[in-house]
Amino acid sequence: MDNTLSYDFLDYGTGCKNGDYMNQGKTIGIRQDEMTSAERLGALIDGKPIDRVPITNFGMREFSALNVGYTIADSYCDPEKSVYAQVRTMEQYGFQLEPNLAYASYGAWEFGGEIRMPESEWEAAPVVTRYPVMTPEDVERLEIPEVETAGAFPIMIEFARIQQQFDMPVTVRCFVPFASAGNICGVENLCRWMIKMPDVVYALLGKCLAFHKKAVDYFVKVFAGSPLKGGSGGAIASNQVISPGQFEKFALPYYIESHQYMLDSGVKGIFCHICGEQNLNLPYWKQVPFGDPGTLSFGHEVDLRKAIETFGDRHIIAGNVEPRVIQEGTWQEVYELSRQCIEKAKHAPSGYILMSGCDVPIQAPPFNVYAMKRAVMDFGFYD
Repeated sequence: MDNTLSYDFLDYGTGCKNGDYMNQGKTIGIRQDEMTSAERLGALIDGKPIDRVPITNFGMREFSALNVGYTIADSYCDPEKSVYAQVRTMEQYGFQLEPNLAYASYGAWEFGGEIRMPESEWEAAPVVTRYPVMTPEDVERLEIPEVETAGAFPIMIEFARIQQQFDMPVTVRCFVPFASAGNICGVENLCRWMIKMPDVVYALLGKCLAFHKKAVDYFVKVFAGSPLKGGSGGAIASNQVISPGQFEKFALPYYIESHQYMLDSGVKGIFCHICGEQNLNLPYWKQVPFGDPGTLSFGHEVDLRKAIETFGDRHIIAGNVEPRVIQEGTWQEVYELSRQCIEKAKHAPSGYILMSGCDVPIQAPPFNVYAMKRAVMDFGFYD
């Protein structure tokens, strides 16, 4: 049986000078997966050979919800629908089956503020409508909440229960102190206070760290005996917001302590999204523990070769197709960026996962998302 298929359509109307890799008028063999999603990810973590580059996204919540006919708010408020939508969408596109529930505004609601869930097709995530802290005096009065009832935490626990039911690793969300502080008092206040009132910032970070430890303890207690993985990140720490010096003083010590606490509590590895422009912060990130190995994903602003040079000897590298191109570009451009990522990072010492540089945009054309998988099947196999 002839197991080949012509892919000359790949160059139809591209206007790109793509060369041989776009298979102009040629035929290529259709490669078949030799491992399941779980087998591939397990082998990658264990440092064993795998059949091809995995592809995943730590942020497909909103895209997945719309893909199966739910609302964006469902992806945050309804754990059952969120898990179902992510699993079915990842299955559809051939992504690793690793659903997660997190949101960038984590901290405000948990400490007594208010958030608004997405209400329109143009809102992709919850937004803070009232900060629990507005003045330095508010920081002093701020109480560390009870984990069981704090904000989105009960939703995250129910999400984790569903993960457990389906024999998935339970995700322990890292209540990142620096990112959470920005959500509690507002990024503008946080940046101003770092310069004028650093003691206020340290007091707020200390309360965030205390809540993080309580949250980890609760996860470990409720899900005793289940495999635990950590989730972390934080765009507020990027150099688009703070300087490397501020990262070293205000963010780094709390990343180190919060991550180490998770690892000491039984979390085997941490998936951390180093979001945005972080090139000047990379020497500091190298001091942060992520597990053995951890998985580090990067925004498109960080070249994958630099990421591998800095972290690849110990950790799995993931990334980093630019999300703007996934939503606004052509599928040919997405395919080409995916190819470039694969060729840069395919042979990273501790492994590589193709991923978007942040969340998959909610309005991304479906075929643009598929183009990432197509690139993996064309260029990602290990011969």
